[in-house]
Amino acid sequence: MIADSLLKQDDITLIARKDYIANPKPNGYRSLHLIIKVPVFFANQRREMKVEVQIRTIAMDFWASLEHQLKYKQEIPEQEEIVARLKACAETINATDEEMLKIRQQMEAAADIPTEEDLLFEKFSRLDMPIG
Repeated sequence: MIADSLLKQDDITLIARKDYIANPKPNGYRSLHLIIKVPVFFANQRREMKVEVQIRTIAMDFWASLEHQLKYKQEIPEQEEIVARLKACAETINATDEEMLKIRQQMEAAADIPTEEDLLFEKFSRLDMPIG
């Protein structure tokens, strides 16, 4: 939903989409990566720039931070064990994220309150309003 909202912007062009949620990496990492072209405004010009947007949960972001440290620090003892533990954590994070989503959806269905998606779209719509 977040990716779709981003890609609906008329000044953003999708170049590539890498869905590591549907197809997790072998290490367990799950995220949606979008390579997009966006306008960047400089003092005297506007240039189209390629950027990568990574959409992931807070828990997976924490996981990615630890995995990044492991990948770029060469002298970590028991690295294979840590890699295995990180993979197990990625599976636990995914299961927890899915269960939390189900709980939220059940709570929203039981109460007459706006869904998280409704609230998110409301926030996005306010971003497009002129200031002042």
